[in-house]
Amino acid sequence: MILYFSGCGNSKFVAEELARLTGDRLMLINPLESAPKVDLSSGEALGFVCPVYSWAVPRIVSGYVKRLEINAQPSYCYLACTCGDNVGRTPERFAKELKKKSIALDAAFSFVMPETYVNLKGFDLDSDENAARKIAAVRERLPQVAERIGRREKVVDVVRGKVPWINTYVTNALFYSLLITDKKFYTTDRCISCGLCAKVCPLGNITMSGDYADPQGSVKQGLRPVWHGNCTNCMACYHHCPNNAIQFGKATQGKGQYTFGMS
Repeated sequence: MILYFSGCGNSKFVAEELARLTGDRLMLINPLESAPKVDLSSGEALGFVCPVYSWAVPRIVSGYVKRLEINAQPSYCYLACTCGDNVGRTPERFAKELKKKSIALDAAFSFVMPETYVNLKGFDLDSDENAARKIAAVRERLPQVAERIGRREKVVDVVRGKVPWINTYVTNALFYSLLITDKKFYTTDRCISCGLCAKVCPLGNITMSGDYADPQGSVKQGLRPVWHGNCTNCMACYHHCPNNAIQFGKATQGKGQYTFGMS
């Protein structure tokens, strides 16, 4: 069984390919599910596939794991995480979270995929060439990882980066306390009121309203997205918008969009 969470498609691609290569079942992580349940067959492995947010698994994934009910212990458990550059101490931190559920993390793998986080000045998408190079490398790596999973190898094969402990245990806390917000989201006049942003939001945090405020605070009429404060900054709304009408303060102005398969 492979449980996965994905905002812009990178982790979805990895999860689907691992499921295809290993023959394992695939199940989407629903952060809104109050009491998720997983029924494992005898001898079945359990994999988690998700992006890395500031050098750790997303908190909505951690929260899902806390609520997760499993009928049996997996024969083997692994983490496959996607990242723009590196993962820090993500496997060790996630292993502690799984331990609270009496599950041992046997292996961890990282996949360097195209960037999606554009919420800060200086953070931008990869060039088309870099994005293509990253995806090609992951396509080559996936069969190798699937074979290692099939052999039940106990290994940590990830890109750590510099100061991994500080990034996972210090920078991550600052990231969530200072930067995770939906208050900076707004729409430009390019919005066509399609509602796709509300459909792709994994937390159901967006609704379409007839009254909205523009960046200057003026109330205008028209069906536009409204954010309700329960945001993980996965940027699915921004990247999926067909007209690039969603912006995050000034940080995203002039920047492009990326979802897996779109570039």
